[in-house]
Amino acid sequence: MALSVALPALPAVAAMPGDVKEALPALTVMMVNGAVNILIAVLILIAGWMVARWVGRWVHDLIGRSHYIDDTLKPLISNFAAYVILAITVVAVLGQFGVQTTSLIALLGAAGLAVGLALQGTLSNVASGVMLLLLRPFRVYEKIKVGEAVGTVREIGLFRTELVTDEGNFLSIPNATVFSGTITNLSRETTRRTNFTIEVDRGEDIDAVQKSILDTLTREPRVLKAPACFVEVDTLGAVSTTLAVHAWVRNNDFAGTLSDIKKRVRQALQEGDVSAPVPVPAPAVAPWQPPAEKPANKHAKPN
Repeated sequence: MALSVALPALPAVAAMPGDVKEALPALTVMMVNGAVNILIAVLILIAGWMVARWVGRWVHDLIGRSHYIDDTLKPLISNFAAYVILAITVVAVLGQFGVQTTSLIALLGAAGLAVGLALQGTLSNVASGVMLLLLRPFRVYEKIKVGEAVGTVREIGLFRTELVTDEGNFLSIPNATVFSGTITNLSRETTRRTNFTIEVDRGEDIDAVQKSILDTLTREPRVLKAPACFVEVDTLGAVSTTLAVHAWVRNNDFAGTLSDIKKRVRQALQEGDVSAPVPVPAPAVAPWQPPAEKPANKHAKPN
């Protein structure tokens, strides 16, 4: 059985009060104008969004082929161009509704103050990002160490710095943390010194071992002649002597060169019959036990 719902009848125009009938044309014009303004504002917003994305990609491709702009600044410039188009679009949309520019600037100033007080931590990241771009302690594609994080810089944004570790892990660090901490740039200098230690038996001739290691380093073509490499005594233990090996190499292949140097030194020591330290086991000590009590003498005479 079909259900019928009775709709309330709309009042006829003739039955309306006189003042309403007089204002009806003006209201109709206002509604039509409002609908047209909303439609135009939506079209401006969509067009501005599309133009901002296109300009951002175009600027990114344009400066990507330039050799005169640093790679660190390229993402920032392309994003800034897109944000400028979006800001112009917002102003145009608000102007469609009759918002005055002076009022808009005052409104944005008040809103900016409120947002700035509420987002002090975020704004500190922006300020730190600007200082990183100005001071340039590192650039894109350089390998750095910040605290416990080590990786190659992918991008320096306004809020966060992106790194990629040697294992392929993605790291995103707030700019305030990066700028306030100690930054170690592992790629800035062209040369770098190796630092690793070797343990030999305490009975080995230290001078002969040092000479063998230095001869091995001299024969390695990737070890630089200046500054000169050297081997020094690090620690003197009870059963071993620890030697520290220092050699300067090119920084562009530091990890591979260091691995090969360690292998060459180990082979040279094995060929020279240099003994590794033999750990001395601790002497076996029987656990302490309290002395057994002597039994009382049953035949003892009382005093």
